[in-house]
Amino acid sequence: MTSCERLTLTVIMMVVAGVVVGCDSSDPARGAGHGDGSAGTSGSAGMTGTAGATSTAGATGTAGVTSTAGATGTAGATGTAGTQGTAGTQGTAGATGTAGATGTAGTQGTAGAAGTAGMKGTAGTTGAAGTKGTAGAGAAGAQGTAGAQGTAGAQGTAGAQGTAGAQGVGNDGYFPTGSIWSTNVTKAPKTTDSGAITAWMKSVRPPHGFGDTKGVHPGVIRVDFSIIVNTVPAATAKRTYSTSAAFHYSPDCDTAPVPVPAGGAVEGGDGVFTSAFSGYACPGFAGGDDCHILLFAPGEKRLYEIYHGTIDAQNVFTVGCLAIWDTSTISTNNGRGQQCTSADAAGFPIAPLLFTPAEVKSGAINHAIRFTLQNDTIRMRQFVAPGTHATNTTGPATALPYAGHLRLRADYPLASLPSDGARVVARALQTYGMFMADGGTITLTAASDQLSTVKWSDVGINAGSFEQLDATDFDVVDHGAPIDLGAGGGCKRTPITQ
Repeated sequence: MTSCERLTLTVIMMVVAGVVVGCDSSDPARGAGHGDGSAGTSGSAGMTGTAGATSTAGATGTAGVTSTAGATGTAGATGTAGTQGTAGTQGTAGATGTAGATGTAGTQGTAGAAGTAGMKGTAGTTGAAGTKGTAGAGAAGAQGTAGAQGTAGAQGTAGAQGTAGAQGVGNDGYFPTGSIWSTNVTKAPKTTDSGAITAWMKSVRPPHGFGDTKGVHPGVIRVDFSIIVNTVPAATAKRTYSTSAAFHYSPDCDTAPVPVPAGGAVEGGDGVFTSAFSGYACPGFAGGDDCHILLFAPGEKRLYEIYHGTIDAQNVFTVGCLAIWDTSTISTNNGRGQQCTSADAAGFPIAPLLFTPAEVKSGAINHAIRFTLQNDTIRMRQFVAPGTHATNTTGPATALPYAGHLRLRADYPLASLPSDGARVVARALQTYGMFMADGGTITLTAASDQLSTVKWSDVGINAGSFEQLDATDFDVVDHGAPIDLGAGGGCKRTPITQ
């Protein structure tokens, strides 16, 4: 069932109950349960690593070059004062020094044995510049080698490895280090009703408390691989679009033009959710499918996420709700604004919560993961931080609220999972957990591998890799008291227009 179909059913139910609902800006129920997930490009987050460039302060090690102040070792040229020592012989011959170049005068210079230092000078006399050089040979130059320790500042250029982090600012690949999405919650307290919530989930979605009640895999965690993050090259042209009024919420949604790279793709919707579509035309657009289009522009430090978008065969671009995220700032509990939705109903960004086959292959997913539940198993009209929005869901007080955060128990037997890849995902669920972002029937959201080098089959993960996980294998992480939808008068923000 699509999000719009779910919303329609909800609206009918609430009208019968005497409740007026709608999708306009005055209605706090806007954004009723949009779709499923997508994937994170390793982003520019580690750009803070360029701070390692400050390690070019090691370049002050070139202050060792100031040890060319050892050139003041040309004071060694005062060693030519040793030529005065040569004056101990004949003075003049030694003075010419060049005569010393014949070696004979140097012999006389040996007479001025006190001026044997002057013999060094005679070496210098083979080239006056060399006398400076010999001064460099002096201990002062040795201090210059201390400047070579300054080149150890070149190890500071290992901070250039930090610039490698320029491909991913923080662990989530998009936002700077310290973002809520990459916060370790292994020691975070659970809610007082954690056990009651997970037990209720299992009771209404047997056998394990997730997904839907239909098909051949009811009540279990399945994986959706249908959302893709399109990385935007620099200088990509931006496009305007027409707005799909039924899916646009003001002031929640932004209206700026968006960069659309060639060769990208819209969220898939082929019934089994195995991949993105080829191109930006969404076949289910007219029927209300989520049709997410995610565009990451690292050069702009922006993440453009579109809910219900398409570019049809006639090249007509239509957008429901556009949510623009500033990836130069840490994502916090306030998101894009309290009571404001995004391309996901909970008000979250999508891309940072997707896990990719490349991450799994690396052996670590260092951020939380996106998941969905059906509307009747989401607490009615309430959300918790870091969510900023909820919808007209129908779950009771024992249900998980929108933006609920589940963490896999630390003692879960990982060896029982079917592959090493599945164990990598499970460790992320133990360390960072998973956030309930939207209404949907397929629980976990992974990134499409359609445009990636590493494929899901390479890392041993498929749609059924986590079916054995039970709701009671999770704790509900405490993020404070639930917040009512519409509290404070609803969303208040200024949409981004350019």
